[in-house]
Amino acid sequence: MYFLKRLFFLLPLLLLISFLAFVLVRVAPGGPFDKERKPASPEIERNLKAKYHLDESFGKQYERFLAGLIRGDFGPSLKYRSHSVTDIMTQGLPISMTLGLLAFGFAMGTGIPLGLITAVRRGGWIDLGGSFLAILAVCVPGFVVGPLLIMLFAIHWRLFPVGLWGTPAHAVLPVIALGLFFAGKVARLMREGMLGVMNAEFVTAARARGLSEGAVIIKHAFRLAVLPVVSYAGPMLADLLTGSFVVENIFQIPGLGVFLVNSSLNRDYPMVVGLVLLYAVLLLGLNLVVDMAYRWLDPRVKYD
Repeated sequence: MYFLKRLFFLLPLLLLISFLAFVLVRVAPGGPFDKERKPASPEIERNLKAKYHLDESFGKQYERFLAGLIRGDFGPSLKYRSHSVTDIMTQGLPISMTLGLLAFGFAMGTGIPLGLITAVRRGGWIDLGGSFLAILAVCVPGFVVGPLLIMLFAIHWRLFPVGLWGTPAHAVLPVIALGLFFAGKVARLMREGMLGVMNAEFVTAARARGLSEGAVIIKHAFRLAVLPVVSYAGPMLADLLTGSFVVENIFQIPGLGVFLVNSSLNRDYPMVVGLVLLYAVLLLGLNLVVDMAYRWLDPRVKYD
């Protein structure tokens, strides 16, 4: 029943988000045609606004946007005028989603084992070294990691391509640059969760029954220790799937991240609202999946 209520409230929440994005992008200083060469006359500028219905009232523009949204049409892009917002999203979303999913797999596949090992070996050299690597991954931003990876693995050792998006080899360096920060966060969350569970009564009882340490960790402690990681995984995946401007720009990957930033700078109203709405759908949907995973991992969790 709880999840049905969540689904029921998704539509009005998305409608509110679309309205706020629609308002905020228009009240920001500047306009979509400010960076172009000065028109020959005010008449040309009026014609441009009339062509994209920017001369209409705010209510009329929002009504037109909702009518197009029902048909799956976000309207024409004001910067990339030969394309609609839907065309650009259709072109860039698969690339950003592929990059995001690969980076998500890298972050989880690296962070969870690292956090688990450092918690089990608490106080030793493995713990100190693993914790240092996790903190270093969190502290070094992607715009520093990306160029370093290019200099070492693409230019100096010539192991991987420098940029673009074609073969699987093109994905290796961007995935590491994008997922390294999240891998450090996952490792820290996993370590703290594991340390909090290792001294719990049910873990002590499992040891008293004669179970091996590996069975105690994997079958009993891990299931609850991973819950903080599950909570973080939803927003993290939504962030990764919608693309990263820094990584996509460094490696010249034609994903949605570049379009989002360029559209914000150029006041491309339909593009900004469409991408914000897409991010909201992913974030809300993945948070719902996280709640369901919580219930599966820990049956004691109850939703009222």
